Amino acid sequence: MPLVWFVTDPVRTPDPAAVAERLPRGTGVIYRHFGLQDAETTARVLADVARRRGLVLLIGRDAALAARVGAAGVHLPERDAARAQLLRARHPRWIVTAAAHSPRAIRQAEAARADAVLLSAAFPSRSPSAGAPLGSIRLAQWVRAARLPVYALGGVNARTAGRLAATGVAGFAAIEGLL
Repeated sequence: MPLVWFVTDPVRTPDPAAVAERLPRGTGVIYRHFGLQDAETTARVLADVARRRGLVLLIGRDAALAARVGAAGVHLPERDAARAQLLRARHPRWIVTAAAHSPRAIRQAEAARADAVLLSAAFPSRSPSAGAPLGSIRLAQWVRAARLPVYALGGVNARTAGRLAATGVAGFAAIEGLL
């Protein structure tokens, strides 16, 4: 599993391939297309970049698209975390991650056999779905209680990443923090 995940957003990262071209080998990319018309074209470009640069590509929610472009797996929104078990049965080599915003969501992802969760929001974030930030202490408590790798998402950037060191997270995920 990568230490760092770049999470795309159609508004805040309109050219995800340009960002992916600059990422270090071994970084993960989660392509979230939210139904864009050119999603498959962008996914294919990202898959090519990922193969060339040694990146790990997951497709947000869309298992059919992930299969068509040869992605390494799928990232599920919190509401779909229960699908992880079915996806793992159909695609045993895939990485399946899920979003989480609460201890309950982490437990649901664990029960569904997700490989990891992206827990949001670690710190204050401009994301419209971020919610109240957890902060380092609560983040560390939730990570300690988890039985799967937890990645911090939300407000993670060069200034805040150092605050993750003592939390026990497996790594971090960022949208704008990697721009």
